[in-house]
Amino acid sequence: MPIYNMNQSTFFTEGKLGPLILRNRSIRAAAFEGMSEQHNVTEALVNYHTAVARGGVGMSTVAYAAVSKGGLSFPHQLWMRKEIAGDLKKLTDSVHREGAAVSVQIGHCGNMANGAVTGVRPIAPSGGINWYGPTFPRRMKAHDMEEVKNDFKNAVRIAAESGFDAVEVHAGHGYLISQFLSPYTNKRRDAYGGSFENRKRFMTEMLMAVRESMPSNMAMIVKMNCWDGFEKGITKEEGALTAQAIEQCGADAVVVSGGFVSRAPMYVMRGKMPVDIMAYYIRDGLKKYFVKLAAKQLIPSVPYVEGYFMEEAKRIQQAIKIPVVLVGGMNSMHTIEKAMREGFQWIAMARALIENTNFVNDLRNEVIDKSSCTICNYCVAKMYSGEMSCHLHEMNLPEELKQKIAALNYA
Repeated sequence: MPIYNMNQSTFFTEGKLGPLILRNRSIRAAAFEGMSEQHNVTEALVNYHTAVARGGVGMSTVAYAAVSKGGLSFPHQLWMRKEIAGDLKKLTDSVHREGAAVSVQIGHCGNMANGAVTGVRPIAPSGGINWYGPTFPRRMKAHDMEEVKNDFKNAVRIAAESGFDAVEVHAGHGYLISQFLSPYTNKRRDAYGGSFENRKRFMTEMLMAVRESMPSNMAMIVKMNCWDGFEKGITKEEGALTAQAIEQCGADAVVVSGGFVSRAPMYVMRGKMPVDIMAYYIRDGLKKYFVKLAAKQLIPSVPYVEGYFMEEAKRIQQAIKIPVVLVGGMNSMHTIEKAMREGFQWIAMARALIENTNFVNDLRNEVIDKSSCTICNYCVAKMYSGEMSCHLHEMNLPEELKQKIAALNYA
């Protein structure tokens, strides 16, 4: 095992993120936990983020919280509303007692919203069909945009009242804000479509509303796409322009990611889409058949390498002055140290902290120098079908499932 001088590593030093001082440079990335019930905070959600905080992370991010009921995709997804503020406060208090800060990612799923969950037809920049759902969204009107803006503002107020230190606005991955940015999903011919200047307008309006609703001691982070992951989406040049627009809206940092859930989801996560594992956990026979038949055709694999967004993030880093949070395959001390040498101040991790909530402390104490994650994406399959988990810690997995997992392993 390579030996790193942990006493000299910047990764384990305090850092300033907007108005926050974090005990080190590690952030639990906003990977969907799937731990809500009826869109509420659960004991499992509190326990997971508390364990990550106890494990040494600088800040833990509660993921994928919808700003409204109409913005939900899953029945086990968090929804920001007054009724859960008290339980959110229990979560933030628990994380704070372990010495970490805590953020919440907020967003709206747009054409990825599930009518069976929301009870309403999804909204999107343009109408048509989203084959990945499949959903049939309606084109947003001015009053819809104003309503979504108010939903974002309300979510920020609830986050502040509940004790969150930061809000991460989801402007990537093909959800509503990203759908406006991308020419693939935005076919409008008004002030919100066409040129990049117009396509970014919805994002800037949402971000300005969020910034204005935040107290001065709260950090604003934005997750964005460096590239949608396919032709006819936003270009890499537009990715840099997106980062500059985010900076102008008063963000304290950007999380540079990429990919589009309705077209290139594995560009987000990398590796092989765990179709057979997803199908295994789906009880609905028709849906199981559709997933097995269609997913392999619609969702190509994207090779996994550690630090897979690093090169694109470096380009974004050169275009803005605010910090870039590096995410994507940050599973070893070698890759983390490489990123720190490249000038990145913040490292966000998902898989490593799903496999081992004590990952940061174990790195610091030289117990390990890399995660045991096998990049099989079992955790991805579990996010969609139920509670997030790692197969390495699942007891009594059937042999059939073990074989499916082994076929997906990268490590």
